[in-house]
Amino acid sequence: MKRVLLPLLALSVQPALAQSSPPQAAPGQTAPTQGALLDEAAVQEALDAHPAVQAALARVAAARAEARALRAGSHEFALSGSYVQRSVDREGKYDEYDATLSRAFRLPGKARLDRETGEHGLRAAENRAEDARHQAAIQLSELWWDWLGASAEAAVDEQSVANYAATLTAVRRRVELRDAAPLEADQAEAALGEARSAAAQSRGRADVARARLAARFPTLPLPAAAPEAERPALPPQSLAQMAEQVVARSHEIGAADAEAARMASMAERARRERLADPTLGLRLFSERNGAERGAGVVLSVPIGGGARSAGADRAASEAQAARAELSLVRQEVQEMADSDLTRAQAALATWQRSREMLDAQVAAVLKLRRGHQLGAIDLADMLQGERLAHGAFRSEALARIEAHRALDRLRIDSHNLWISE
Repeated sequence: MKRVLLPLLALSVQPALAQSSPPQAAPGQTAPTQGALLDEAAVQEALDAHPAVQAALARVAAARAEARALRAGSHEFALSGSYVQRSVDREGKYDEYDATLSRAFRLPGKARLDRETGEHGLRAAENRAEDARHQAAIQLSELWWDWLGASAEAAVDEQSVANYAATLTAVRRRVELRDAAPLEADQAEAALGEARSAAAQSRGRADVARARLAARFPTLPLPAAAPEAERPALPPQSLAQMAEQVVARSHEIGAADAEAARMASMAERARRERLADPTLGLRLFSERNGAERGAGVVLSVPIGGGARSAGADRAASEAQAARAELSLVRQEVQEMADSDLTRAQAALATWQRSREMLDAQVAAVLKLRRGHQLGAIDLADMLQGERLAHGAFRSEALARIEAHRALDRLRIDSHNLWISE
């Protein structure tokens, strides 16, 4: 009997190409990025609506109000007075009153330190707001690539189901023609069942990933189906250059630097507060029904004690802690930049090797199919080759997603994607 030709692998991907290095962007052109599949305006709107960003913007408004309060100072005018009715033997009753209008004044240098404290606090809040937006962008990117990765895996598994279903149909036809043993039909049916189970699992993961993305960013319009990730390409600037921009443009460092400056101003302010601010006032009085009247100036100066000294020591220690935390943040950001660079390089290399593996597996499975047609290869061996080929397609798809994920993470951290300088 004439053998029936088994269907060729028909996965919806380009033929595997073994290249020595990832494709470079042409001079003066922006390399394609999967982040560009999302509309820029829609992404900005989604980031603006993120609760963490909204909270950070509210704290900026609070810091701005705090800066105004520090600029104005806490001292206010105080009005005090009294009225008494005095009775003197053999003289009669007298109405008497006094009134004092007073206000404390900051000693020289304190007002300047208060203004600096408010300005540094506002700068720290603004940097924290930008960092909150940065973290929201990272979260969006991670969820986006989770969805595209799970969808790519599901697409491979669904194509695998189609391939095994076609194989089973062909084998059953051969069994009917007595050109194959019933065992081969059982083997093909078992392979199809395994493929269907894997496809159901991967489709479920894709649906969960999309649901998570939609829940975290409800204002972001999502397509009905995940778009296919193209081959990753290097951006116009080098990866090392973007790693340097991660540190140079870090809002985490900016916030920590502003916080350290704020604490330093507060420490100097607390040191000067050991000499308390004087209170100066104007006093008016009237006695004996106005027979005696007068006006004068009153002055009071609190005498500082141990509490003011302890407060100054505490503020100095907190300023020292803020400087240490600034050094820690610098180290963490540098570590993040180095990790982003290494991860991007490793992900690109992994994807390149997966393309080479896919090319080899496709060539192998085509040979196995040809050998099975000629009767030189058993169905079990050919099905094993099919599994390896599908595994190679899945590995390449996931490696491609991870390469995009790593590149977009470096772009976001360096403020080249979704985040301005």
